[in-house]
Amino acid sequence: MTTTRPELVIEGSMDGTKWQAYEFPWKVGATDRRPAFALPHMPRLDWQLWFAALRSYDDAPWVSNLLIRILQGSSFVADLLEHDPFTKRPPRFVRVQAYEYRFSSFSHLWRTGEWWHRHFKGPYSPVFFLEK
Repeated sequence: MTTTRPELVIEGSMDGTKWQAYEFPWKVGATDRRPAFALPHMPRLDWQLWFAALRSYDDAPWVSNLLIRILQGSSFVADLLEHDPFTKRPPRFVRVQAYEYRFSSFSHLWRTGEWWHRHFKGPYSPVFFLEK
C-alpha cells in the first residue's frame, strides 16, 4: 500500500494547445467525479495505470503502446474508456500528466461538488503524435 495517491491522466489534443482528458470507468480523473467501487472485480487497465504512476515512464513501456493505439483510433482501447473526448476522429497528439490526488473534505464536497483535490506533479510522458 502507499500513503499517497499518484495518478496518471491521459490527454489528447487536436492542435497541441487545448488538451482534453480521457476518463476511465474505475480510475480517478475529474475532481468532481465520485469514486467508483469495483469489488470484487479489479479492472486491469485502470489498475495498471495506477501501478505505472508509481514508476517512471521508462519503467512502464506498455504506456507508449496505449498512447499509440489512442492516436490510431483503436476501437479496442475506446471500449475500455468511460469517456473519449474525441469520438469523431482520434486526436493528433496525446500525452500523460502526473498528479497527486487526495480526498476533499466533506464541507468542500458539499460546497463545490468536488470529491478530490489534485496537485499537478509534472509531465509523465513526452507528447506523442503519428507522422503523416
